[in-house]
Amino acid sequence: MNRKIMPPTYFMVLLVLSVVLYFVFPIQKLIPSPYTYLGILLILFGFVLNLRADALFKKSKTTVKPHETPTSLEISGPFRISRHPMYLGMAAILLGVAIVAGSLLSFLFPIVFVLLMELLFIPLEEKNLEQVFGTEYRDYKKKVRRWI
Repeated sequence: MNRKIMPPTYFMVLLVLSVVLYFVFPIQKLIPSPYTYLGILLILFGFVLNLRADALFKKSKTTVKPHETPTSLEISGPFRISRHPMYLGMAAILLGVAIVAGSLLSFLFPIVFVLLMELLFIPLEEKNLEQVFGTEYRDYKKKVRRWI
C-alpha cells in the first residue's frame, strides 16, 4: 500500500510546531494586543473556506487526495476565488495563529506551508486536472488565481 503524507498532515504538524515554539521560544512580539485578535478572523475564514470546499468535493463525489485522479472539476463556491481554496484555508489558519501569537517565529509556519504546497502538491494536482479536463481546466486557470 502506497502511503503518502497528505497536505492536512503538513498543516497539523506546522500548526502544532507554531503553538509549541511560541511557548518554548517567546521571541520578539511584532503585533501588540489587541491587534492580535484580528488573527481570529483569519482562522475563522480559513476554517469556513475548508469546510465549504470539502463539502463541494463530497457533493460531486470527487477526490480531495492530490495524487488521485479527479472525476469532476470544481469551479463554484470558494473555487471562484482560488484554484486551491483548501490550501488557502489552511494557510489562512496558520497566518491567523501567527497573528494571534504576534511572535516573529510564528510567521515562519504559513510561509513554510505555502512553499510545501507549491513544491509538493500543486504542480501534481494541476497537471492531473489539465490531463483530465484539458481546455476546460486551462480556461479556468486563466480566470482564477492559484491562491487568491
